[in-house]
Amino acid sequence: MTNDQTKEKRQIPIVCPGHTRPLAEVQFTNVKEENRIFLVSACHDKLPMLRDGVTGNWIGTFMGHKGAVWCCRLDRSGSLAATASGDFSVKVWDAITGKSLWEFPHNHIVKTCDFSPDSSRLATGGHEGLLRIYNLTDQLRNGGGDDSNNENGVDDDIVATEPMVLNHEKVVITKCNWWTDKLLLAAGADGTIRFWEVDNNVVAHTFKVDAEVRDMEIVNTTSDDGSTILTVASGNMVYFFDLNSKELLKSYTMPIHFKDEGGASLHPSGTKFVAGGSDLWVRVFDYETGEELECLKGHHGPIRCLRYAPDGKSFATGSEDGTIRLWKTTTTDAKDE
Repeated sequence: MTNDQTKEKRQIPIVCPGHTRPLAEVQFTNVKEENRIFLVSACHDKLPMLRDGVTGNWIGTFMGHKGAVWCCRLDRSGSLAATASGDFSVKVWDAITGKSLWEFPHNHIVKTCDFSPDSSRLATGGHEGLLRIYNLTDQLRNGGGDDSNNENGVDDDIVATEPMVLNHEKVVITKCNWWTDKLLLAAGADGTIRFWEVDNNVVAHTFKVDAEVRDMEIVNTTSDDGSTILTVASGNMVYFFDLNSKELLKSYTMPIHFKDEGGASLHPSGTKFVAGGSDLWVRVFDYETGEELECLKGHHGPIRCLRYAPDGKSFATGSEDGTIRLWKTTTTDAKDE
């Protein structure tokens, strides 16, 4: 089969309807205790959803936000969900029952949130330019809490950085991802990714890219060297950094841009990556060379978000058309899985 034939190879994905507005984020979680993969989705329709990550079947909807939901995450146990919204709040949910457990007010739009690996902390960030760390262990012990009477939305259970400022203006935090229980990566509209040592509340290291960070993902690869790679989508580029050595490994110019939407995701094997953004197509690229391997068509709007499943057998894409699609990793990947 020629390269052109491979690129044009057609695939019929699983279509997951239910959302009515553009998607903002999709994330897989592998719950090892249940031997099951879940998929959560954030959407501008204010209704984040939980699905089976293999079949795409709808499990439940988290109802309660009054603004667009920009981020939705499950913790590693699959028992807690967190959502960040344009209604100036972050909610933590019981992922089993769908009940809202706590609401944490903010002073501006919240774009991102993430659970620490041990689920003891929740990080949030957004248009405030303020990185907040919530102590969920204390929240659980105290049966939850209401911060609505606190002037700054910050209490003794929360660590908050000073606002990030560039040229006298606050830097919007676009993404945050925990690497370890004590080290958090926060990406900004200034193109800087900051490594925060949470216990000391200091920046230990930074990466710099050429434009606002639209997407950021940490993957512990199954490659022989077991490397941990940070994938960043910014401008019209995809970057790959080795988190242990703090080195830039690869960077590729894409045939799309990530100015308003989109992202990139690395296959767990570390051999290929998928990217989507300013057009309707989902593209698969070779990690070593940057060569385009496939171009998949099916969405009717620009690609807003995408992620490989933890087992590498499929990946999910969310679009401005309001649908999520689950694509199989192609048969040419059999040797990589």
